[in-house]
Amino acid sequence: MCSSSSPSARRWDGSRASAPQRRSLRIAPGSASRLLRCGQTTSCRACGNPVESYLRADDRLVQLHPHELPVAGVPESYRWHVSRGIAHPAGDGSSWCRLAHDLLCPALPAPMAVPQLSGLRRSLALRTRRLLDTGVLVPPATPAKRPSGEAVCRPARPVVQLLFVRYLASRPVDEIQCVAQTRRRTRCTAEILGPGALHGAWTLVPVTVRHGQLTLQSDVMAVYSLSALPYQEQLRWRTQRCRDHATASTAGDLAVADWEPFDPLRHHEHIRTRLPAHGRRPGGHAPRRVWS
Repeated sequence: MCSSSSPSARRWDGSRASAPQRRSLRIAPGSASRLLRCGQTTSCRACGNPVESYLRADDRLVQLHPHELPVAGVPESYRWHVSRGIAHPAGDGSSWCRLAHDLLCPALPAPMAVPQLSGLRRSLALRTRRLLDTGVLVPPATPAKRPSGEAVCRPARPVVQLLFVRYLASRPVDEIQCVAQTRRRTRCTAEILGPGALHGAWTLVPVTVRHGQLTLQSDVMAVYSLSALPYQEQLRWRTQRCRDHATASTAGDLAVADWEPFDPLRHHEHIRTRLPAHGRRPGGHAPRRVWS
C-alpha cells in the first residue's frame, strides 16, 4: 500500500498546516490596561537589589520593592498599590501594600520617619555588600577632581528633545540601554548611542513655562537635541532600541521605555544652564546655541 499524502500544506483532517505569524509582545503607551508585567523586574543601579518598574497614572516611572509588606509597619503616606499594571501612591484598603525602593535603598540616606523598616533595609544592605565582595556589583566611579575652572557638567538625568517633544531621561545619554529582549530572554545590554549611531547636539534653548503665574530662576537650559536626525533615527530613540533591534520585528520589549515627559516646573532640579564637557558633545563637534 502506497502513501496517499497530499502535496498541499494541510493536516490529516483538512485544516491548514501553515504556521501562525509570529507577533512581538510590547506594551502600548496608550493602553488603558497595562497588564503585561513579564520582564519588568530589574536591579537598582546603586545597590544591586531587585526592583520592579511600574508606570504611574501620570506616565511617570516608579521603582517598587518586589514584595508586599503588611500595612501595620508602614506609615500611610508611604504605601503603594498596583492596580491593572498602574502604581498608585496610596493603600488599596487591604492588609498589604508596596513600598518605593528609594525608601529602602541602602545607597540612599535612611529616612528618619520609618524606623520600622530598618530590619528590611539592613537585609538589603547585606545583600549589597555580598554583591560588592563578589564583584557582581561595581560601585560607580568617583570622577577625578579637576582644578578650579575646569569642572565638567554631565547631567545625570539630561533633557532630550526628539520628535518635537522634550523628555527627561533616567540616566546619562551615553548610558541609555536598549529595552529589547534577546534570544536568551534577557534584556539587551547595548546602548542607544552605540558605535556607528548618529549623535545629537547639545544646545541651549529657552525654558518654556506653560504656567504664566510661575517663574523659574533660569531662562535657558541645556538640551540634547535629536531634531536634526532623520525621522526613523528619532523613532529608534523614542522606542529605546539599539541599532540591531531597531529593525527586529520579532524581538519584544523586556522593559518600558523610561522617557518621562519634561515639565520645567516639576523637574526644575534637573535644569542645567551649562553645556556638558566644556560645550563639547560626543563626536567632537561644537554645540549650537538655539533660540527658538
